[in-house]
Amino acid sequence: MAEALTLPVVPPLSRKDFVSDQEVRWCPGCGDYSILAQTQKVMPDFGFPKENIVFISGIGCSGRLPYYMNTYGFHSIHGRAPTLATGLKAARPDLMVWVITGDGDALSIGGNHVLHSMRRNVDIKLIMFNNRIYGLTKGQASPTSEMGKRTKSSPAGTIDQPVMPLSIALAAEATFVARSVDTHTEHLQATFESAGRHHGSAFVEVLQNCNIFNDGAWRAFTEREVRDDRMLFLAHGEPMIFGKDRDKGIRLRGLHPEVVTIGEDGVTVDDLLVHDEHAEDPYLAFMLSRLSYPEFPVPVGVFRSVDHPTHDKLMQAQIDEARAKSGEGDLEALLNDGETWVAS
Repeated sequence: MAEALTLPVVPPLSRKDFVSDQEVRWCPGCGDYSILAQTQKVMPDFGFPKENIVFISGIGCSGRLPYYMNTYGFHSIHGRAPTLATGLKAARPDLMVWVITGDGDALSIGGNHVLHSMRRNVDIKLIMFNNRIYGLTKGQASPTSEMGKRTKSSPAGTIDQPVMPLSIALAAEATFVARSVDTHTEHLQATFESAGRHHGSAFVEVLQNCNIFNDGAWRAFTEREVRDDRMLFLAHGEPMIFGKDRDKGIRLRGLHPEVVTIGEDGVTVDDLLVHDEHAEDPYLAFMLSRLSYPEFPVPVGVFRSVDHPTHDKLMQAQIDEARAKSGEGDLEALLNDGETWVAS
């Protein structure tokens, strides 16, 4: 098991302590308000002083969030927030670092940066707002826009296969992968708390609504009236049951999942898949990341949570080994060693 985070002793904090003096400026009704609120609510639970917490964002509507957190933060350039976060964790592993990004920022120009921060198991918590659209630049198709989506940049319908963010994170060996919904506030807060307590690369996709350019992107399965029948709430060690009457489930037939009804054709709860978020191999989690409505209920919750050595710990081990072998070293001597010359 990875060692637990050592938390400094600080006076109890509340949500108000994490609210900055900046006016929150998103479009009225934007799902970002809920994400911000749940982030502020959960921060006191970690016991970190505000001065040891950093929020780093890229470009897009989500990029505003660091301004609204009364912590340190960076509003960085397009797609590069994970890169800044990697450098910061390398230099200051004692900090709690959150990366705030959107589906466009993270998965287009920032795709390679997200990928490598996950595979390196950098100890960051990456929250990706997914509204299936470019909101700040006024409604172009994003990497997660569904096939055939008509937007300002795809008036005849997009012909690009959409990216599945959780599948990407799992393929990159992220050690914590989860999904929640902006309007499911209690679930969202619990998901953020689980991500915050994880030691390693955490990737959380938040299904978020842009009511200006892509209103109702997820409404077909996230609305209160239908979500019980159209969503699968994952719980570690529990069978995959869903439905308003708790009579539906997910069973594996060969290599393929299927929806079954408990009590029909001899199906019992014992026939259903049991969720194991701590499974070392990502096969089950990857399968779940591919389930989509209307063929399947949409899974939310923690897909994977495993302990691996983090990037900063591995790097420090190499530094310690080099010092033990060769001493502290001398930077000036290093710069003047080997082939040097004087410019005249």
